[in-house]
Amino acid sequence: MNQMIRSWAALLLFVVTPVLGQIQKSVTLDEIWGRNQGVFTQRTVQGVNWMKTGGFYTTLDAGKVVKFSITTGQPVETLFDQNQATVSGVGQKIQLEGYQLSADERKLLITTEEEPIYRRSSKAQFYVYDLSTKQLNPLSRHGKQQFATFSPDGKRAAFVRDNNLFSVDLATGAETKLTTDGKRNAVINGAADWVYEEEFSMARAFEWSPDSKRIAWIRFDESRVPEYDMQLWGGLYPVEYRFKYPKAGEANSLVTVWVADVSTGKKVQAQTGTETDIYLPRIQWTKSPNLLSIRRLNRLQNKLDLLHVNATTGQATTVLSESSPTYVDLEFTDDLTYLQDGKSFVWSSERSGYKHLYLYDMTGRLIRPISLGDFEAFNIVGIDEKNQVIYYLSTEVSPLERHLYRIGLDGKNKQRLTTQAGTYTANFSPDFAYYLLYHSSTNSPTTVSLREAKGTADVRVLESNDALKNRLAGYALAPKQFFQAKAADNTPLNGWMIKPMNFDSTKKYPVLMFVYGGPGSQTVKNDWDTRDFFWYQTLAQKGYIVVSVDGRGTGARGNAFRTVTYAQLGKLETEDQIASARYLKTLPYVDPTRVGIWGWSYGGYMTALCMTLGADVFKAGISIAPVTNWRFYDSIYTERYLKRPQENASGYDDNSPVTHAAKLRGPFLLVHGTGDDNVHFQNSVALENALIAAGKQFQSFYYPNRNHGIYGGNTRLHLYQMMTDFIEKNL
Repeated sequence: MNQMIRSWAALLLFVVTPVLGQIQKSVTLDEIWGRNQGVFTQRTVQGVNWMKTGGFYTTLDAGKVVKFSITTGQPVETLFDQNQATVSGVGQKIQLEGYQLSADERKLLITTEEEPIYRRSSKAQFYVYDLSTKQLNPLSRHGKQQFATFSPDGKRAAFVRDNNLFSVDLATGAETKLTTDGKRNAVINGAADWVYEEEFSMARAFEWSPDSKRIAWIRFDESRVPEYDMQLWGGLYPVEYRFKYPKAGEANSLVTVWVADVSTGKKVQAQTGTETDIYLPRIQWTKSPNLLSIRRLNRLQNKLDLLHVNATTGQATTVLSESSPTYVDLEFTDDLTYLQDGKSFVWSSERSGYKHLYLYDMTGRLIRPISLGDFEAFNIVGIDEKNQVIYYLSTEVSPLERHLYRIGLDGKNKQRLTTQAGTYTANFSPDFAYYLLYHSSTNSPTTVSLREAKGTADVRVLESNDALKNRLAGYALAPKQFFQAKAADNTPLNGWMIKPMNFDSTKKYPVLMFVYGGPGSQTVKNDWDTRDFFWYQTLAQKGYIVVSVDGRGTGARGNAFRTVTYAQLGKLETEDQIASARYLKTLPYVDPTRVGIWGWSYGGYMTALCMTLGADVFKAGISIAPVTNWRFYDSIYTERYLKRPQENASGYDDNSPVTHAAKLRGPFLLVHGTGDDNVHFQNSVALENALIAAGKQFQSFYYPNRNHGIYGGNTRLHLYQMMTDFIEKNL
């Protein structure tokens, strides 16, 4: 890896080169977050739905669902146009915000008037559009719905409203209420509670059976979960917003899995065991309409079981189990794929020390490993069962990259399909004749190309982002350069650096480090950075070096590297940022008296620790929306990495910025949104109180009603101008 990092550092040239003689502009905050934002926005190809026959796909573009020819790239038909279609019997037009195509490709399920709830959830008005009759009808006339989804046969749809699960017969419009006990802050059917949505990356909690006759769903009884009271400001009196949020060590929802026959309404409960303090975070139908799979995690998340459940009787069998001395990461099992033969499935696991793919029969007997090695088989993007091959993304080239590979289900004939440095993902057609290949690198925005699965050459390019490249050619932009630092125990740590334009190695420059650092995360990757890259350009223009280093605990480097922080979050991560800062101070072009750090969320937590435990190293810091004691954060995330506070009190308190507030020396800016439903405002209040008690001066700023992302209207421009001013004044 060292040689690869050095090669990148030597060869990095920004892909957008200036036109000879052209005067290059400087990036401004207004172009990033203000009235002129969009200058640096890249285009992509999204909303793609492959059609099963005829060599076509559909996309969403400017209020239309358009059907394209795969081979020519030309539009052949507009399936829906919001400017033409009207609601039957009303004449009302709707605004197209999203769509689904039914499996029989005869209907569209259209999303409009969408209202976000939390990170992955929303409610909206859904409409069904019949492609043959051109009729547009509301899915339901009784209020907005959540997670509306076609049945596999396209004859029905299901959705959640007011915490209950419904099905609709699309031919008659008849609406059936499958559950009746849903109640806010008490019982949820078919939708995830707050903590499952945030930490298990799920929001919809129901699934249609393959034959469209049944629906399985998760029921959350959150009545015993403590409530968090978040005040919303604006009126004469603040409004209370109360929701169920289990903090570390507190009671979770009691979860059960149910299956209902949509015709008769008959319900069966899956028998998931006698232990109730568990998680049931995944339900998935096998290829059999009578066999449901469920993944079950114990409270400490160090044992995961795959259950197969008879949908008629509810009887469950444990097919296989994964266990760990630290934790089993649920998302590392999300490549679970049941094969069409009904006899086997592909399972992903870290049992070798790296995430890899394995083939099992339906009884849970291991047939063979499919991929192995000291790299991550990151995720499956398709399984072509006809040709018995799997397509997957992998870190085999480098932890900083993702490349597309093909391998036989027998584990043979592995082939790398991508050659350019950078990060890839792919979207395969159902028949595996074609795929869309997305590629970007730190020096080049996303390119989307069409390829035949049997070849490695582009059939054509759907999006080149040439317009963006041409715009960028008019700006003075400094590239990211990759390098390696070392932890205190000499573990190599990957990093990137942006140097000022017109860099002079004989001068000394101040450094701003950016940190996130949470388990499994990565800020150092060879991909296009749309987050803060252009803000860093404004700092480079002002003479700052900007650096980010992924310390121990971050992702793509195997289980041992990631889980070394178990039971002591913040300790090694902080040591690694301090060690990296000390390394930077040895560079001849770095001013050792002017190294600062900033971060958001977990990075805000890290910044607060670096500014206290590393007070002699960091001159100034900006902490945005930080966790300040893991006792304040949610049960699933926190206990996965720290166990419960009842079992590991020191793991919570020894590495809390609140504990070390008296060690703060340098200028410190603390920022939080009062409407943060994720990392509660309470975190910053606690740290502020500790700093006050210790007699420490600092700056703080709170954004009324803003959530964890701190955005909306002029908010981001205001925030980044404030951060820029703070850096210029204090670093």
